Amino acid sequence: MITTSLVLLLVLIGISIPVGAALGILGLILDPLYSMLPLTRALGEVSWSTSNEFLLVAIPLFVMLGEILLRSGLAERMYNAMSLWLSWLPGGLMHANIGASALFAATSGSSVATAATVGTVAIPQIAKKGYNESLFLGSLAAGGTLGILIPPSINLIIYGVLTNTSVPRLYLAGIVPGLLMAALFMLVIALACMAKPRWGGEKISATWAQRLASLVHLLPPLGIFILVVGSIYAGIATPTEAAALGVVGALILAASMRRLTLPMMREVLEGTMKSTAMIMLIVVGAAFLNFIMSATGLTNAITSTISGLDVTPMTMLLILVVFYLVLGCFMETLSMMITTIPIVTPIMITMGFDPVWLGIVIIILVEAALITPPVGLNLFVVQSLRTSGSMNDVMLGSLPFVLMLLGMVGILAWLPDLALWLPRVFS
Repeated sequence: MITTSLVLLLVLIGISIPVGAALGILGLILDPLYSMLPLTRALGEVSWSTSNEFLLVAIPLFVMLGEILLRSGLAERMYNAMSLWLSWLPGGLMHANIGASALFAATSGSSVATAATVGTVAIPQIAKKGYNESLFLGSLAAGGTLGILIPPSINLIIYGVLTNTSVPRLYLAGIVPGLLMAALFMLVIALACMAKPRWGGEKISATWAQRLASLVHLLPPLGIFILVVGSIYAGIATPTEAAALGVVGALILAASMRRLTLPMMREVLEGTMKSTAMIMLIVVGAAFLNFIMSATGLTNAITSTISGLDVTPMTMLLILVVFYLVLGCFMETLSMMITTIPIVTPIMITMGFDPVWLGIVIIILVEAALITPPVGLNLFVVQSLRTSGSMNDVMLGSLPFVLMLLGMVGILAWLPDLALWLPRVFS
């Protein structure tokens, strides 16, 4: 049963069926093969109960928040300000790529939106300043992954819904690892450009007066972050309500810049609807597949097989890392999370792992999948922003950052309090 299901899933994805549809189709195939009852009749109920989850309303709101910041020009101003503050480091604007991605991640909650926004502004600088193209593109793809780790994060909401884990605690747990991950990415860039100075491009100079003047462009995204995350921990708003507050704040900022126009709002709404429709198709398809797997006993069979391995917790963690790295080569990240977390999480928690800590580790592994070929979504996003060049450039430039993500998992295994300290302080 397990082998048949895995082969069918790989075949459906391999023939280019959209992932959300592939998950639903797999459920329709498994039903008559392994069930005595017509489970497909529950499709409507499963779809409604899944879509009716209040916490999921935050997803289109966070998507809209990122769209407003992108369309209003706030993201471009933020990047230019970051370049003045970080371009003195070995690697110049590549550090601005990471810094701007971290700051934008603190408002958008989406890796794709982060990579696309920062990449749109940054890529023209490659030829202009003479950077190593592959490493520069890799820094954009890797920086984008911070969008699902630094709160507010759409993927952390999904994990919280699937595992009944507190989203505010997950948000707190993601702050320190997210900032440390950004620092590790910048360390990779600095070391590479110290070894190969010509990779760092033309030096960019800025006076302290220019840097201080640019702070005004960093305040809006910081203000949005404080509004969203601060309202949650002040007890004023739930994550969904905080997302709505963020949208209102972004609209006020856009209006203050005279960028709140009907054409801009049309683009914002179109982008929000497209992204939300894609996400919810995956959520509903995966929920139906999980229902079929549970009803037919496939979930129990997988759990029993893994539990019967009789391994230590650390060995189990290593297996989890390899599992997500391999699966990330074939599946889109959101569908991978929704399909695997209901199976993986109970096993890991039974072995003594904290569900909040585990959520951060899984998100980091999902980040790695975003920049792992052949299905790494951020690789395609960055490549789509170029006017010429091979996808191999983006893939090659992303490899050092994949190693840093794996190193971060090792650091968290060694020092779990990096993720658990803030939730414990504010509990």
